[in-house]
Amino acid sequence: MSGPVDRIHRPRTRRWRRRRVVVAVAAMCAVLATAGSLSFLPDDRKTSGNGAVGAVDASRKSGSGHGAGPARSVAPTGSPSPSASTPPSPSPSLSARHGGNGTASRAPSSSGSPTTPDAAPAGPPLTWSVDDHAWAHGCGHDYVVAKPPAQVPPPPAPQDARTWAATQGAVHGRETLVELSVQGRTDTAVVLTALRVRVTGRSAPASGNAYAMDQGCGGALTPRYFDVDLDKDRPIARAVAGNDAGTPIPAVRMPYRVSATDPEVLLITARTEGCDCRWWLELDWSSQGRTGTVRIDDRGRPFRTSAVAGLPHYEYDTLNRSWRTRSG
Repeated sequence: MSGPVDRIHRPRTRRWRRRRVVVAVAAMCAVLATAGSLSFLPDDRKTSGNGAVGAVDASRKSGSGHGAGPARSVAPTGSPSPSASTPPSPSPSLSARHGGNGTASRAPSSSGSPTTPDAAPAGPPLTWSVDDHAWAHGCGHDYVVAKPPAQVPPPPAPQDARTWAATQGAVHGRETLVELSVQGRTDTAVVLTALRVRVTGRSAPASGNAYAMDQGCGGALTPRYFDVDLDKDRPIARAVAGNDAGTPIPAVRMPYRVSATDPEVLLITARTEGCDCRWWLELDWSSQGRTGTVRIDDRGRPFRTSAVAGLPHYEYDTLNRSWRTRSG
């Protein structure tokens, strides 16, 4: 009896042992695979108690729901998942942790504290306008034009002087009057500390004829008057006395103070007797511990003034509507 029983139960024992070995090997492989996958996870994405990767840690760090990455298994049902075409909106924690340049981030300063847009350097605290075709007392001025009298139109109204000069290729004759209006951008005082002249080139006087613009004086001005001798090696804008409708105006040296409600008008007269000079002005300012210099020129180009000595000089005869030789 023992022989047949052994033959019946021995195969079952072998099969049970073989199955147990297979189960043990499979369990060991699963453990090794789990350990290998965990070794490749970053330090801040350890498996939480409920099996979600980084779910609890991400929500605790961000405070606003934006962590280093979305939770893998705790996303609410029906909520849209972020995609490459619709990145999540930046948050302060995201910018700080990743050093990004999103809207919530700010570049650190040298001291380590964040800088604000207010720390950026501001422009000059003043504004200005310039008219380099002003005429003495609104009527007296000469232009040098390389055309005969028959081809030169009558003198323009003072307000049209720039257009007239541009169409005729005219150059200021003997002197240029620059009317400079300056005021502050706010009520904070800005001090005008100095006015300098830079001569960028000298050449022989321009050729042509000198045409006088003595037609119909306009209203008198009340500016600060300056004279500049362009023939000097180092020309200086020198304050001089002026006149307002017959009332003398004493010379007042700089500095001047301007603001949004207290502008200043400077009238600079630059003269030459022997060159075709190109030049511009530099205005120094100071306000609330800041200083600077602004360049005053003819719309990006130097002013230009040419001597008229030895040139034919004409004035306009309104009766005959033609140019005639100027006497005296």
